[in-house]
Amino acid sequence: MLDLRIDRRSLIRSSMSAMLASLLPLSGNAGGHQPLPLIRKPVPSTGELLPVIGLGTNAFGVSAPEELARVREVLREMPELGGTVIDTAQAYGLSEQVIGRKLEALGTRDRWFIATKTPIRGDIPDPRAALDRSFTDLRVERIDLMQVHNLHETALQMPVFIEAREAGRLRYIGISTSLDAQYQELAAAMRRYPLDFIQVNYSIDDRSAADEILELAAERRMAVLVNMPFGGRRNAASIFARVANRELPDWAAEFDATSWAQVFLKYVVSHPAVTVAIPGTTRLANLLDNQAGGRGRLPDADMRRRIERYWDALPG
Repeated sequence: MLDLRIDRRSLIRSSMSAMLASLLPLSGNAGGHQPLPLIRKPVPSTGELLPVIGLGTNAFGVSAPEELARVREVLREMPELGGTVIDTAQAYGLSEQVIGRKLEALGTRDRWFIATKTPIRGDIPDPRAALDRSFTDLRVERIDLMQVHNLHETALQMPVFIEAREAGRLRYIGISTSLDAQYQELAAAMRRYPLDFIQVNYSIDDRSAADEILELAAERRMAVLVNMPFGGRRNAASIFARVANRELPDWAAEFDATSWAQVFLKYVVSHPAVTVAIPGTTRLANLLDNQAGGRGRLPDADMRRRIERYWDALPG
């Protein structure tokens, strides 16, 4: 099986200088490179602007010192790069606890937009207790976004979410899925509940959400978080492998992409209904690459079609 970490590292090594130039000004040089503008999109229900590239944390549930050090480095650097949105879940093992401890130690909680999710399976005898667990583990008094994870016990939990939003404990509420098979159920929930956000899988290699869900989100004025913008753990290796020996096309420069990861991310967040993509990583090099995808220009409608045609013509 292809090692995604090694494969992606080989893809981004040659573009690291360009990424750093796009993110960081050259100190003491008024004529040097300036950062490309940070791209933000509004949350439809409030108009709050969020940077379009966030951080997924399903690999943050770690305990080994060297792994915790990598997590801390990512959490320390991401706000400096302009990113604010972090998405986690109770189902990600120790992830909420690790994030809570690290942000408390760094003293940077107020720089983050924290999204999390309630249990993904099993009985939920007390939905208020399930909700409180995230507050305790994240060490916060208010959570920016709470989501029902993969529509598990939506009807049971949504009244508690709405109550907590009205009380100011939650700023936004939503529902997530990463499964195409749940789209019909998700669409029904979008029509039934007063959601601020949905979270859905969408990538250059998996565009099915655009057929109904993204259009409905725009119609219902719901923000969209995109999980698996590289196709998820199972598919991301093959997505990067498919372009591993290919130079970036010249047209990538037209929307300020300097790596394949940035092409994939900019394709996702250029969809008019998408608010934020949340690629996961515990590695600083990948974080730099991903965050650079949230700066500069985005593909327009014609360029999006060109990217799709290019991708669809590649050997499988």
